[in-house]
Amino acid sequence: MLGHRERSGRVRTGLYGARKNTWCRYWAMTQPSQPEFLQPPARIDGQITLAEADPGWAAQYARQEERIRAALGSLAVQIEHVGSTSVPGLAAKPNIDILLLVMDSADEAAYLPDLEAAGYQLQFREPEWYEHRFLRDFDPNVQVHVFSVGAAEAERMLLFRDVLRTRSEERELYERTKRELAAQRWAYVQDYADAKSSVIEEIILRARTG
Repeated sequence: MLGHRERSGRVRTGLYGARKNTWCRYWAMTQPSQPEFLQPPARIDGQITLAEADPGWAAQYARQEERIRAALGSLAVQIEHVGSTSVPGLAAKPNIDILLLVMDSADEAAYLPDLEAAGYQLQFREPEWYEHRFLRDFDPNVQVHVFSVGAAEAERMLLFRDVLRTRSEERELYERTKRELAAQRWAYVQDYADAKSSVIEEIILRARTG
């Protein structure tokens, strides 16, 4: 998932890791500090399981959107289905990723108690990375990424989603990358996400330039 930015603090090398180019140098210089974890990430020490594309993911997202709107009302400025389950035809980890934009994601008192009352659990916060807040629920697996309106990362998430929805060659490239990496062993899911970074950035760059 694009919203899961690199959290390991490492710059990977190799085919799908950070490459020796302008973007790689920029990426290495702009990584913020580690998240403030409330719930530590679980080790997997194994391969990543990808599910085949499921048309039911859209309906699962719609139910979550209704749930968030019921909890927050007008405080939820924008809600979007993002990540691989938002792209028809794309294999994915079966997690429903949701982008939630509020006026000020740093103002947790304005929205977090209502989200927690609705059943979402705050996993970590990233004050130095667009004031990102990450919440989860587990039935089904739902991941909510909270940003402020206008956050650059939110724009990137939507751009990447839309490119994969509309450009079959980019979607096929991304799926090949995911499958090759998923077959490897990883200590944490985030390590797998880190390894996709260079391909993701290349797809975004092509979307912006042509």
